[in-house]
Amino acid sequence: MNLLRTLLAAAALACATAASAQSFPTKPIRIVVGFPAGGPLDQHARLLSDKLQGVLGQPVVMDYKSGAGGTVGAQEVMKSPADGHTIMLANTGVMVINPALYSKLPYATLKDFVPVARTAMQPLALLVNPNVPAKNLQEFMAYAKARPGQVNFGSAGNGGISHLVPEMFKSATGLFMVHIPYRGSAPAFTDLMAGQVQFMAESIPQAASYHKQGKVRALAVTSRERNPALPDVPTVIESGIKGFEVVGFYGFLAPAGTPKDVVNKLSDAFGQVLQMPEVRSRMVSQGADPAFLGADEFARFLAAEMPRWAEVVKKSGAKLD
Repeated sequence: MNLLRTLLAAAALACATAASAQSFPTKPIRIVVGFPAGGPLDQHARLLSDKLQGVLGQPVVMDYKSGAGGTVGAQEVMKSPADGHTIMLANTGVMVINPALYSKLPYATLKDFVPVARTAMQPLALLVNPNVPAKNLQEFMAYAKARPGQVNFGSAGNGGISHLVPEMFKSATGLFMVHIPYRGSAPAFTDLMAGQVQFMAESIPQAASYHKQGKVRALAVTSRERNPALPDVPTVIESGIKGFEVVGFYGFLAPAGTPKDVVNKLSDAFGQVLQMPEVRSRMVSQGADPAFLGADEFARFLAAEMPRWAEVVKKSGAKLD
């Protein structure tokens, strides 16, 4: 009798789960972005949401909950009903850097969320002020090596990817450069063009635009392959630093406890959107490479990335409360 009850309960649960997945979504999908409107994450979310609502058959609305490096938005999603109707678009910082950077982070990526889909990879470009007499990365390394502690690099702030990528470059080359943190990418980039800092790692769209204008010089890109926006700029690996591949990424997460079938339905929808040629071409123009991973693959990817970035944060000495 107990076995029969157990089997009946399991069957009922399976039927309920299947029914929830078949009926999902029953209302608009809310995408929470933990950064202000108008930035790269917002552009990415809007590009995908326009097509996502056609695939899922429900409106997709954006909700901006900015603050504390994306932490405010993450908490909003973490506390939302685990029914798939509220999901978060997050970047490398929110998912894998913040857990190592903040000593009192109110969420744990792989405990409080379930991965839905990775949607993009975003390489950076290594840039110098045009007055730096280096035409390629090897020449810059020789220049910096001859001036230990005299070359400054700017970043958008302590612990962000624009800080940590140069730290990884320093570790790989043994160079001694001084970090100058700014309150955002824009003032750091302004000082790079003015020569107040000599080196910076920046996202491809801005790097490509100002490189073509001659206001900065792109020496290398951090992806494994060259970027279409900077076709004549070699990769760091091509430039002689073996194995140096550092690429940021975007992905969607749902609250922990979201039914697996609902997660899979969302993941499949993102996969369909990322196959659309117009979406892929616009993503590339925004400096992000389409790079879909389904829910299970994305979970494995995050589990591998977290210790890697934790080690980078530890070596950099960056720590925030």
